[in-house]
Amino acid sequence: MSELSSFFHAVKLPVISEVAHALIKTLDDEDASATQISAIIARDPALTAKLMRLANSARFGVARGVTSLDDAIAMAGLGHVRTLALAACFAETFPDLPGLDTDEFWKSSMACAGYAKWLAFCLGDDGQDAWLAGMMMRLGELLIYQAAPATFAEIEEQPHLPGGRWERETRLLGFSEGHITAELCRRWNFPVVIVSALESASDPMAAHPFSKLGAIIHLASLLADTPSDDPAILESLPQDVVTALQLNREWMHKKFPSHASFSAAP
Repeated sequence: MSELSSFFHAVKLPVISEVAHALIKTLDDEDASATQISAIIARDPALTAKLMRLANSARFGVARGVTSLDDAIAMAGLGHVRTLALAACFAETFPDLPGLDTDEFWKSSMACAGYAKWLAFCLGDDGQDAWLAGMMMRLGELLIYQAAPATFAEIEEQPHLPGGRWERETRLLGFSEGHITAELCRRWNFPVVIVSALESASDPMAAHPFSKLGAIIHLASLLADTPSDDPAILESLPQDVVTALQLNREWMHKKFPSHASFSAAP
C-alpha cells in the first residue's frame, strides 16, 4: 500500500453535497447548459441565497442588480457562477478546526484561485478550471490536520516562505497537500485535467507529461504565499516554470493584480 493510500485510511473522507456532486459532473460536459446549472444550484436554497448576495456585491463584477440565478449566469457567465457555487460548497464541507486560522486559510485559497485565473488569462485560456484548481489546492492541508495534528503544527511553523509548506509536507509525510487534494478530487470524480494539475502542482517540472494547469497552480500558490502588490515579486517566480509556460513577463508586470482583490472568503 502506498504512503498516500495509508494516509487516506487514517482520515474521514469529507462528504460533499449532492449539489456539489452534480456540479462536478457538468465540468466534463461541454453540453451543460445555463438552465441545467441554474436548476442544480436551485436545489440548495441556502447556496442560492449566498450566490445571490455575492452576485449583488461589488466583487462579482456585474454592472447592475441581479435578481435571479439565470440573470447572474447571463451576466457573469456559466463557468463563473458554477465555480463560485463549488467554492461555497467546499467551504461548507470542511468544518472550522481548532488552532487553524480559517479566515487566513480561505483568503489564501481565494488568492491562489485569483492568481491562477489571471495567469490562465495571460495564456489566452478561459481560466475557470484554473480558478477552481487554485481554490482547492490547500484542501489537502485540512486532511493533514485531521490525520496528523502534530505533523500539521510542524508544517505550519513560522516563517512561511513561498513553497516552504510543500517542502515540509514532503519531508514529513512523503507527499504534499496537492497530492492529497488530487486524490480527494479523484474520489469525488473530478475531471482528469484538474486531478493531474493538483498532483503535479508542487513540482510541475518533474511531471511527465507536463501539466500546464499544474504549472499555473504552482506559480499562483507562490504568489498567494507572498502577499504583495509590487510587480517586482514576479521576479522571484521560478524561471524554468515561467519559461515552460511561455508567459509574457512584460504583460505580467503591466497587468499585475492587487492581492487584496482576490482575498474575500467564499
